[in-house]
Amino acid sequence: MSLAPFLLRVTISCTTFATLFLVTYTVASVPSALPSYLGVRGLKRLRAEQKNGLFRSIEPILRWLGARIRPLLSDTFRGRIDRQITLSGDFWGLQPEECVALTIFSLLAGLSAGAVYGTLLSRGFLYVLLGGMIGGMLPYLQLTGIEQERRKRVQNGLPYVIDLLSLGLSAGLDFPGALRQVIDKSSSSGDALIEELNLILQELQVGKTRKQALEQLVTRVPCEVVREFVGAVTQAEERGNPLGHVLEIQAEASRQRRSTRAEEAASRASVKMLGPMVLVFAAILLLIVSPMFLQIQDAFQGD
Repeated sequence: MSLAPFLLRVTISCTTFATLFLVTYTVASVPSALPSYLGVRGLKRLRAEQKNGLFRSIEPILRWLGARIRPLLSDTFRGRIDRQITLSGDFWGLQPEECVALTIFSLLAGLSAGAVYGTLLSRGFLYVLLGGMIGGMLPYLQLTGIEQERRKRVQNGLPYVIDLLSLGLSAGLDFPGALRQVIDKSSSSGDALIEELNLILQELQVGKTRKQALEQLVTRVPCEVVREFVGAVTQAEERGNPLGHVLEIQAEASRQRRSTRAEEAASRASVKMLGPMVLVFAAILLLIVSPMFLQIQDAFQGD
């Protein structure tokens, strides 16, 4: 009678161990994908490996973990992550599954740091949870911050680039030649706008039409200034209007719009400063009034 429960426990334990072993072996035996250095994203990956020591250290881990995560991701989810990576300028040349792997790696690092910090200060589980939250959110915040910075740089720099393109066209250059002059004369080859212009020039050189190359710019930097620039160039090409004159008008409109945005930002800044100023005034008032109340209280207690 006592032998049956023992055999049942042994059978359950062996089955559980065998299942875990098979799952672990299956996951560990999945071959890691080789890094791809093709295209714009491959070039960004190669540059990140050459210049970024942190990425060079964790790149094999991300590739190994990404190969095991990829079957678990749906096409819709992968598409959203791929879109976010594209908007951030192909950050580190990561693939969507590697971006998820980076989030998991950052989450584990945050949990470990929180556990060590909580143990040293004897604060328990709170710092572990806080470290995990910060670690898990860090890659997303990094991508979002890079995307906003890229969009801001393109919005601020595009009017000057349109002026230079207009001058080049007026001097007798064609559109690819004017683009080449702007890229070659630029003082910052790593600027987001110069990178996008270089990508447009490469697309034109491989045989794509001007409209196709410019539409890719709208996809990678979706903002109002870029849409208007691409629309003006496309319409000028379709209608046969002189592109140099169209770009002059577009540059002037872009500068006026940037001035308007600066004025709106200045007006919003004054409203945002109102809250901190009220708090500072309240703190100063408390510092002035509190000693008076204490003196009055001491006077009444003395009486």
